[in-house]
Formats: sequence, structure tokens, C-alpha cells
Amino acid sequence: MKRMNCFVFLFLTITGETAYAQDFTVKSPDKNIVITVRNGEKLNYSVTYNNRKIINPSQLGFELRDEPSMAGNFAVLDQSIKNYNDNWIPVVKSKHAEILNNYNELQILLKEKSDPMRELQLFVRAYNDGAAFRYKLSRSGKPGDRQILKELTTFNIPDNPKAWVVEYGGYSSSNESEFFEHPLSYLNEKTIAGMPFLMDYGNNCWVAITEAKIDNYAAFYIGTNGTANQLTTKLVPVPGEPETGVKVRFSDEIYTPWRVLMIGETPGTLIESEIIQNLNDPCMIKDPSWIKPGMSAWDHWWSGEVKMEMPVIKQYIDLASQMGWPYMLVDWQWYGKFNSPEADITKWAPQISMPDIIEYAKSKNVKIIVWLYSSDVNRNAAYKKAFPLYEKWGVSGIKIDFMDRDDQQMVNWYHDIIKCAAENHLMVDFHGAYKPDGIIRTWPNMITREGVMGNEYYKFSEKMSPEHNVKLAFTRMLAGQMDYTPGAFLNVTKEQYKNQTPAVVWNTRAAELSKFVIYESPLTVVCDHPDNILNQPGADFLKIVPTTWDDIKFIGGYPGDYVAIAKRSGDKWFIGVMNNTIGKTVELNLSFLNDGNYEAETWSDTRNSDKEPKELKKAKQSIKFPGKLKVTMAKDGGFVAVIKKM
Repeated sequence: MKRMNCFVFLFLTITGETAYAQDFTVKSPDKNIVITVRNGEKLNYSVTYNNRKIINPSQLGFELRDEPSMAGNFAVLDQSIKNYNDNWIPVVKSKHAEILNNYNELQILLKEKSDPMRELQLFVRAYNDGAAFRYKLSRSGKPGDRQILKELTTFNIPDNPKAWVVEYGGYSSSNESEFFEHPLSYLNEKTIAGMPFLMDYGNNCWVAITEAKIDNYAAFYIGTNGTANQLTTKLVPVPGEPETGVKVRFSDEIYTPWRVLMIGETPGTLIESEIIQNLNDPCMIKDPSWIKPGMSAWDHWWSGEVKMEMPVIKQYIDLASQMGWPYMLVDWQWYGKFNSPEADITKWAPQISMPDIIEYAKSKNVKIIVWLYSSDVNRNAAYKKAFPLYEKWGVSGIKIDFMDRDDQQMVNWYHDIIKCAAENHLMVDFHGAYKPDGIIRTWPNMITREGVMGNEYYKFSEKMSPEHNVKLAFTRMLAGQMDYTPGAFLNVTKEQYKNQTPAVVWNTRAAELSKFVIYESPLTVVCDHPDNILNQPGADFLKIVPTTWDDIKFIGGYPGDYVAIAKRSGDKWFIGVMNNTIGKTVELNLSFLNDGNYEAETWSDTRNSDKEPKELKKAKQSIKFPGKLKVTMAKDGGFVAVIKKM
């Protein structure tokens, strides 16, 4: 590993915009991204990419209760630029075995020129694949809380680019909805758009707005101030406060999350990016060797109503064992009545025996993960008693559900849960969850989370479509891990599809297999019933596909059209391609392969998959470097391959 720090004095530019203004500029290591902070009557910033404005001058600052706005009129107390160049090894390899963290950081310490003379520190980073900034606020002169009413951060977007907008209907949600393509002008004052917020500027310029390292702060959503291209930061209110009320309370110094602009020539640059993890702190777990990614079976209501019975649980343990998966997830009702004052997460329901379940699983080389309702976990701090008990039992992880919030209090609750789980050697899978923010770098036991409209929606909703599934790779997945719960093997056509039990999915078998390569989830929970998976076409692929990766390459696609991604595990490359509702043939460039001859084992749609989506063709073919691979997909179809050197 290599680290280099240097400090450079900045030249100040006096401009005519105000009587006195200072510009501070920081560039990415490749000099393609330039961020300029202007300190004048108002504090603002702007961003260029390849000499093109992607963020016009945009406001910075805060409004606080019982205080004047912090928006300008600052004196500069100190400023510097630091260069950082390092490689680090992630505990959980979501996309890369080794991650480059190379950026230039501008630090500016500001103080108001007149009363109340408060300090504000700004950190601005320029990476080759994006830009990020955050604030540090200090204590006030009076002991007690300071209260943020509004973060004044804006994103002034030039022109009217295409945007992929997800709206959850408010600030309290499970972050499960569709991303729709709109011109940016679609947004209005009432918009509360989730993130990542993807935009296609045209002419080889893609930008996504999101955030990283959310800690002791509220999450934010995208809105406008009445002008569509003037995007605003809408912080989630503290519970009980109105939308115009308090968003964040703090009595000591506080750092905001990083406001992140993922930037690249193609949407694939954003998919490959590690900027979100790079903006988080190194691993805090002294010995994380117990954290083991992998596949999990799941006794869920997907293929029937939940039957919390020993024979059913053992059937799913047997599935995991036969498929070579390391985990089985015991779902709701294992501790009886949930989401009630009587719920006790330290005791199992009378019809089952948790010790017998764990012992049986152990005999099959399978470990157990247990489901929990969030209110049952929190009530009387039950988790502080339960988590040490789970470790004693031999439980490997917990899935906590139905938080449906991302205000400051809930963000801090996530951190408490993750830390307590780590102390007791438990992995964590959050459902009913907000988007990832890169915390998996710092706390790798937070191994996956939902926050996505995934496979379960096929059972009770009409919203799922092949276009939605394709768009997820370009939108929600940019933030990180995504517990979509793939593996639905009852594949039907659009005409055959309906909400039912057992659940069916509107796509081909090959498309379902592609989710295991394309979607990022180090703990991948497989949704379907053992009878629908074992010995069925494609089950052999689920025995060999990894859940963590040494490298990733975007090799084609567009949001809503199709997506093609190659991921390397050891000396093998896995390729996943997912299609929308229009059949097509695409040619994949395999120039990422090293020189030599290769063999590809493929699982693809058949000529009849349009009508019989369960049909799957397995074949082998030779590929010679640099090589191209022609892939024909049915409507709602897909393709997977494993490529190894001959």
C-alpha cells in the first residue's frame, strides 16, 4: 500500500461578482473533474467534467433554529489541499479484491465576519470518478443542542438532462419503488425523490447524486425550490416534527454525510465505481475473519404461507446443503407473535426447537440466520440481551425488518444495532431499510440490505417488469448492496403472470439467473421453494455462482433497455446480461480478458423462451482473445456465462 500526503497553498482570486470573493479549486488526480468553492457574500460551489459545467454555482450552508442563517459572509481562517493515494483490501469484496482510493481534498476553515462568528469547515474531494463534499459544524457559544432546520446545499443542473426518478411518497418508507425516466423539468416543489438520482447529460456525461457515511444525521432526498434544475437538499425531519421543522439536533461538533456526485462517460463507470465505500472509514472490527459472505436458502412466504414447523425448516436446510450454500434464513414467527409488547426475541415458538434447528443445520454444514421485527428488537433494548444469546446458540446473522425510516434517530439506531451485532459476531441484513451509504467498509458485518423493490413484489404487486429489473442496475445498485432476493424459478410470460401463491415471475429462467451476477449482494438470499429449484434447469449455475467478486466490468446497456456486466472470481469471469420486454441480439466486447484461448459455458434463452420462459439452453463455445460474444435474448430474457482460460 502507498500513501502520499502533501499540502499546497491556494491562490485566491478577487472577482467582480461581489466586493470581495475568493475562489478555491481542487482537481481530480486525472484533472478531468474540477470543483470550485467560492467564498463571497454567499458560499457556493461548482463542478466541471472534461471542461463541461455539470454543476453551475450552487449554494452551501444551513438554516438553524434561533440562529441566523449560515450561508456567507465568512472569513477564511485556514485552507489546504491534501493528496491521498492508497490501496485497501475490503473485508467483503462486493466488486473488487483491492480498491484504489485516490483523491485530492480541499479543506477550508471558515468563520463569520460578524456576530455570532460561528465556524464552518468544508471538506471537498475530487476523485477520478466523482466529487464529494461535507461540512463540519461546531458547538455554539451556549451549552445545549443546536438544531438544523434546513441544509441549504443545492445542485444547480445545466439544461434539462434525462433523470431516473424514484418517489416514495414521503420521508417514511421502505425505499421500495420504481425508477421512472423523466426530463429533469418533471420535478416540482412537492417532489421528494430518492437516491441515487441518475442523470444522462448526453455527449458522454453521466452523473448520479447520492450520499455516503450517514452518521448522527438525517438522510436527504432531492427536491426543487420551484425551478426544476435547481435541486435542493430535503433532510428527513426528526420524528414528530413537521417538514419545515427540526431535521438534526447536535450538542457537540458534527460532520454531515458526504454529498456525492458520481461522474463518468458511461453509466458503467458509475456501476464500477467504489467512491461510496472510499468515503467511509476503514474497518472497525479488529478480527473480521468470522464474516463469511455466501448464498442462503429462505423459508419465506414466497412459495406458500409461512409454516413455522420443524419439517419445513429442515427442508430448506437440506436445500442449502444440497446446493452448497452456507446459510438458511429462518423467517418470521420463529419466536411466535411478533410486533407486539408480548414478543420475546430470546425464546423460540413452542412448535419448534432452535437448538435442534441449529444442530441439524450444523450436521449439514449450514449456518442459521434469524428474522426479527424492528420494534421487537428495540423494545426495552431487547437486542442487548438477545444478540449475546444468539452467539451462544450458534446463530450467524440477523435479518431485521420494518424500520421504514431514515431520520437522525433511525440512522443512529442502525449504528447501534450494527455495532452490537459485531460485538456478538452476527452479520446484519436490514429489510424495510434505507439505501446503503458505504458503511460496509467500516462495519463489514452489515453485509446487505433491502431498500429495493425486489422479487417479493411479484407476489402482491403489478409494478414489477423486466424494464424495472434492468434499471435497478443503473440506479439503486449504485449505492451498494441490494438484497433483491433473486432465484424465482416459476417463470411465466406477461400474459400468464398474476399475483398468486406460490409466486410466479414475469421473465425467463436465464433472466433470473442473470440477477445473481448483475445484482450486488455479498449475502444473497434465494427466494424459491426447494421443489422449484432442485434438479431444475439453471440450478447447476446457482451451485457455482459466487456472491463476492475480485473485479467488475460494465460491457453494455442502457437504463431500461438491457444491462451486461462481467465479474471475476479468481481466474473465472461470470457474465450476466438482462433484457427488457423486446427481444434482441447484442455483441459483447470481451477485451478485458488476457491474451489466450478461452472456453465459455453458457446458459441462455431458447428460441421458444418467449412462450416457455422456463426453457434454458446450456452450451459451450470457444473464445479467442480479444474476443466478442454474441448473445440473443428473448423478450423478458437474459443470459449467463462462465468463462475460463483453456
